[in-house]
Amino acid sequence: MAACYSQNKFDVTSYDNVTIVVITLQAFAGTWINGFIISVLCMAWVKKKSLNSNEKILLFLGCCRVLYLCVTWVSSFLQAIYPLCYQVRPIPRILTASQSFLNFTNLWVSACLCVFYCIKIANFRHTFFNYLKAKIDRMVPWFLLVSVLLSLVIGILIYDVSQEAQFGNFNFTSLGNLWKLSIRADEHFFPIFLAAGLGFAVAFMAVIFSAFLLLFSLWRHKLRMQTNSMKNHSVDVHIKAIKYILSFFFIYTINFTCLVLALAYATKEANPLMFLLSVVQYAYPAVHSLILIFSNPNLEKTLLRALPCVRCKVCKR
Repeated sequence: MAACYSQNKFDVTSYDNVTIVVITLQAFAGTWINGFIISVLCMAWVKKKSLNSNEKILLFLGCCRVLYLCVTWVSSFLQAIYPLCYQVRPIPRILTASQSFLNFTNLWVSACLCVFYCIKIANFRHTFFNYLKAKIDRMVPWFLLVSVLLSLVIGILIYDVSQEAQFGNFNFTSLGNLWKLSIRADEHFFPIFLAAGLGFAVAFMAVIFSAFLLLFSLWRHKLRMQTNSMKNHSVDVHIKAIKYILSFFFIYTINFTCLVLALAYATKEANPLMFLLSVVQYAYPAVHSLILIFSNPNLEKTLLRALPCVRCKVCKR
């Protein structure tokens, strides 16, 4: 029995060590990428004294992701290195609620960005769509505000539930957030999971419809340009935009699938599947932000100028 206990202790320790190493690497990469977006947009803000709607969403999204990655790393680090900190009543509740709030904000603002691109770029001859296109710049601050408020509601609910999670029916596992709790089936907590699943689904449906409409509009416009024998450069630009939209949709779909699976397996103990789901979820802020950088000409040029290897090639030329 002592050998079994020793083996279990070794497995848990190894799992925590691997978790903290992986999350540290992901947090560093994600923070650097999103920090780059924040710094470039802030410098543009200082120079121009203003930001357009697209830049406002990107700046807000970058800040949310940096905070999310930092809170995730702190939570994982404390549980792996200083597990006794989770014996202190406020710490688990604050970290769990903060991480959930930032995660939901990240998802909703990403969906808002996709909706914004759809309304701004797509071209449909419909009165309501034209009305949205004319008013979209004024609607952006309201989109962001609603995203924050909805995420705040979820965060408050999770903050209340996490008290019972720590001292009642729940036991914290390695990663220390709501989706990694070992939960006893209890009808009292089902509404929280229902609200979370509904929030994921609504954001995902918004991305699906926006991406589909935008892809349809771009593809139709591309065929029109090819029919009219327009310049290849314009066609290439549209093809590039279609590729970026498909990439974003693919990444968002993977992240949504992992969130749903993590929600479904929240009653299970720490296992390799949960670890894999966590890795994919924490990689999403970095990968998606990288796609946003290369889909934005100004951010892409600034990044390429900042990379040492690219600067060396430019100097040789």
